[in-house]
Amino acid sequence: MRIAIGADHAGYALKTILIAHLQAQGIEVLDFGTHGLDAVDYPDYARAVAEAVARGEADYGVLICGTGIGMSITANKVPGIRAAAVSDVYTAKMSRAHNNANILCLGGRVVGPGLAQEILDVWLRTPFEGGRHERRIAKIRALETDCGKRP
Repeated sequence: MRIAIGADHAGYALKTILIAHLQAQGIEVLDFGTHGLDAVDYPDYARAVAEAVARGEADYGVLICGTGIGMSITANKVPGIRAAAVSDVYTAKMSRAHNNANILCLGGRVVGPGLAQEILDVWLRTPFEGGRHERRIAKIRALETDCGKRP
């Protein structure tokens, strides 16, 4: 498994913890930055990770900003991306099982390291249920296509 990960300055500390957590499990990590605490713009990192996932360079993505919201809004602009801002284990599980989320967005100012690791582990091991949920994912794909045709 290959995970693309990115963060802004507010998510940098949590990103470093999650990278170590993933690597300890033998998971390959592609780190798209940021690499320090200097203020940066989250859309740059969200776009890089989302495009890597959309191109198939990574199986999944993880994005971290202050709340996870800005990252999820930005990542969801990339066709094929279903990014979920999550702050608890239940929504992490449901974002995979029902929504087939391919990017997990976390808030470095919202979720502590222990909970973030638990959320990430549950998110990664939860399979997409398919079935009735596949119809809904197909509608999301159609929406991306339809919106792409508009001026």
